[in-house]
Amino acid sequence: MTEQSSSANRALPLAGAVALVSGAGGPMGAAVAKRLAADGASLGLIDISGRRLATTVEDIQRNYPDIKVHMVRANATDEGETNAAIAEIVDNLGPVTILVNIVGGIRGGELVTPILEMSEERFDSTFELNLKPLFWMVQAVAPGMVARKKGAIVNISSVTYAGDGDQPEYAAAKAAVSSLTRSLAIELAPNVRVNCVVPGLIQTSVIENAAPDMVKDYTNRSLLKRLGQPEDIAGAISFLVGPDSSFVTGAALPVSGGIAASL
Repeated sequence: MTEQSSSANRALPLAGAVALVSGAGGPMGAAVAKRLAADGASLGLIDISGRRLATTVEDIQRNYPDIKVHMVRANATDEGETNAAIAEIVDNLGPVTILVNIVGGIRGGELVTPILEMSEERFDSTFELNLKPLFWMVQAVAPGMVARKKGAIVNISSVTYAGDGDQPEYAAAKAAVSSLTRSLAIELAPNVRVNCVVPGLIQTSVIENAAPDMVKDYTNRSLLKRLGQPEDIAGAISFLVGPDSSFVTGAALPVSGGIAASL
């Protein structure tokens, strides 16, 4: 490899890669998509909102005109829509080499609901949103990664995964994501790497529905005395799917301002 080609590879570490990002219309997913575009990856983007997704794509095409982008509006909690979206992306961009599962959270309603007051519908809904899209997407793209002996997958957990009295079902779902990440890393080794990012409180639309005291308390407990930004998550994911993390798999990388996951 010449010095010139080596320099080019460092400048665009994901050149030639095809990255599939779910939830790419939201603040975190959009930030991840933009960062991977800056790293040189072609992008297959999925979101339930066509309007939000179009905004993400327009921003990427304006700033990175040479990057190939294909977007599909799809509900990631619907297996049929998910599989159809992935097939369309593969038809347009080629096999997926990077999978980033952003979809997750709590659907509507109150962010804080004690388990003794929680409906079964909310409990099931939170698990479905945080685990089913991940499950279906991994089943769709991982076999190809294994066959080609190359791939990287990143999931999103949360610092709440060790237990949280305010969002118990969300904490349990994210604990499952962390556990599933480790299990997948074992199952798909040695050529497919699987890791998860463990965010703290990130400045997204969720913050608008959070109690001010909750946000203030988190900021005070943070060693860095601020909320995280979507770009903080994007930077961590850029590392985990790139060549600099080639010896990293089965890891849970905290991006939380120093707040540790603990009981």
